[in-house]
Amino acid sequence: MTAKAIRPDKIEPEHFHYEESGGVATIRLNRPDRLNALTFDSYAELRDTFAALRDRDSVHSVLLVGTGRAFCSGGDVRDIIGRLFNVPDSTLVAFTRMTCDLIENMRRLEKPIVAGLNGLTCGAGAVMATAADIRVGAKSAKISFIFTQVGLCGADMGAAWLLPRIVGLGHASELLMTGDFISADRAGEIGLYNHVVEDDAVEAKAMDMAQKLAKGPGMGLAITKRMLNAEASMEFGEAMQAEAWVQAECMKHPDYREAFEAFTEKREKDFGKNR
Repeated sequence: MTAKAIRPDKIEPEHFHYEESGGVATIRLNRPDRLNALTFDSYAELRDTFAALRDRDSVHSVLLVGTGRAFCSGGDVRDIIGRLFNVPDSTLVAFTRMTCDLIENMRRLEKPIVAGLNGLTCGAGAVMATAADIRVGAKSAKISFIFTQVGLCGADMGAAWLLPRIVGLGHASELLMTGDFISADRAGEIGLYNHVVEDDAVEAKAMDMAQKLAKGPGMGLAITKRMLNAEASMEFGEAMQAEAWVQAECMKHPDYREAFEAFTEKREKDFGKNR
């Protein structure tokens, strides 16, 4: 695991493409000949990039996409799976902990993440998609949490925590226990995909969502994501107390006044000036 160090002031990964424009950071998985399968190094770089983006002031939202016929087919069979047989327990745990750290860093990034699912999405790719805040799927973008099909458990990389919160326990149980692929239409029906579009429109739609969110109120969006994570384990009364407090804090932020003044002056809101 020798990926280049990633820092907030220098995000230059070697194992996927990264660019910024208009407040949107685009992370493009770029191994189309391997269906964008992940390697030890790309896992590490993705983990570190999502951590670094917390302190990257020029980035207000993230677009995560794949190149070619797939979004991501999971861990590379030769480069990862084949190399993890007959290794010490400590090596196995170090690897699985790294994969979980990637998902945790995605959820703890208090900036919106939009996943544009341009095709095949399975295994680690499916969990990365699930960890995003919004998923836009191409009509060809079938998805599978394939882990039981390869002799593992469905509770991988946070899937058993994330998926029931999106699609409900029944659908999550079926997806994680069978490991079957489902179509984009089915994923849309159960709420796993927020939007299903034509194959040639998926990236444009996902980028539109990312750009819209990048223009939103930075603090309001950050606290929304923080509370969505936190309230999953709160009792109702505790959640009411927490929401009352954080909303009062948001009312002291300049974005709240900007929204009011834009309304009264009949102009577009400009939250960017308060960043």
